[in-house]
Amino acid sequence: MKKARLTRRKFVTIAAAGAGSLIIGKKAIASATVDISDAGVDPFKIVTLGKTGIKTTLLGMGTGFNGYNRTSSITRAGVAESVIRYAYDKGIRYFDCADSYGTHTYLRDALKSYPRESYVIGTKMWVTRGGIPEPERPDAEIVIDRFRKELNTDYIDLVQLHCMTSGSWNDEQKRFLDGLEKLKAKNIIRSHGVSIHSLDAMKTASESQWVDTVHVRINPYGESMDSRDPSDVVTFIKKLHDSGKGVIGMKLIGNGSFKDNSEKINASLKYVLSLGTINIIIVGFEKPEQIDDYINRMKKTVI
Repeated sequence: MKKARLTRRKFVTIAAAGAGSLIIGKKAIASATVDISDAGVDPFKIVTLGKTGIKTTLLGMGTGFNGYNRTSSITRAGVAESVIRYAYDKGIRYFDCADSYGTHTYLRDALKSYPRESYVIGTKMWVTRGGIPEPERPDAEIVIDRFRKELNTDYIDLVQLHCMTSGSWNDEQKRFLDGLEKLKAKNIIRSHGVSIHSLDAMKTASESQWVDTVHVRINPYGESMDSRDPSDVVTFIKKLHDSGKGVIGMKLIGNGSFKDNSEKINASLKYVLSLGTINIIIVGFEKPEQIDDYINRMKKTVI
């Protein structure tokens, strides 16, 4: 296997993330060197997603690790319902779904005993080719009506267009933008936005007044990100955050590429949490013990 080259710029970024400071370009932000027990990050801290008014926990659960064609790793393993319920019982209140993950009904069944207002549902529409079995792409009103039935809910907190890569996604998918805007006006959804998979798409999102929330891929190693150099992505994330958009960090462990490397996981958590521009982080948990592990890691992370 060919090893990825580690540039000097990236090495400095990663080293700083593990040493108590963060380098963004030429600017260094020092972290406080205090006792971990007094300054660890609370994974259940209640945060607000940008200007949406939506409040939820800092740590959220992603239900779509290796998700495609309405399946994901937890649905294929037959553990989706139990792992989602475990996450809720531990204190997680944000649950990230998508049509392509096929996890709506599992989330519904896992949380049916809990008050709907006690947790936040985020989901995503697949509007381009592939991703879901059928070729048709109905209007947003039709799709969201199906989503609500699958979730057994009157409203959905957050709906995004999934996996946008084109820098012109806002023009190409305008009928879906318009449809989601109408649903928001009717309080059927509380916010809308995009899940980003390219720098061009991220730049467009940062300039769009339509975007309320955005999923961004971020870790200090450039794994499964929109650039191999994290600094490129950090620049746009800051623009997204500063414009009042709710920013959700994903791919913290490089789409699982270093999920078994404890040192890299700790460095990535420290790096992302230290940015100050990420509202929520989501992890695609597959087992209850992973949830416990990340809760403990965050509580030991000093930023």
